[in-house]
Amino acid sequence: MKSLSVIELAKLYGMNRQSIYKRIAKGDLSKNSDGKIDLSEAIRVFGEPSQRRSINVTAVQSPTLQKSAEVDILKQQVDILQRQLELAQEREVFQREQLQAKDEQIESLQRLLGAPKEQPKTEPVTEHPSEPTVEAVSVEPELIVHANAEEPKRRGLFGRVIRAMLD
Repeated sequence: MKSLSVIELAKLYGMNRQSIYKRIAKGDLSKNSDGKIDLSEAIRVFGEPSQRRSINVTAVQSPTLQKSAEVDILKQQVDILQRQLELAQEREVFQREQLQAKDEQIESLQRLLGAPKEQPKTEPVTEHPSEPTVEAVSVEPELIVHANAEEPKRRGLFGRVIRAMLD
């Protein structure tokens, strides 16, 4: 087995020497009789050195690399948002077309429903076109309602009782 000094172990794991000494004092890590630390013991406590080193490398990246990565992420987000905007605009155009088609259908149905029914032709009237014309309408006598005829006022139960007492 390979044994490492505290300094070598600190470099391998990218740690401070004091951290390693604290682990030894705590009893988490033990030294051999020659004062060195066995690599298997270090792996048991700190994990694989390659994994540990990759974590430290990403944490110690230069600010320019971090900024360029951030810029790349922001560019991707802008691209995604532009695609979403284009899709939303396409949906809006489609919805407007649908709405216009529905409006045209409504207008055509209104024209069909509001179209005058064919009536028998009458002689043309030579009056002024702006004045309303009166056409003769045949009305059955039973349907004529006189304007002067009053309908008796309907009363509730209390009103009828009072009226009966007063009469």
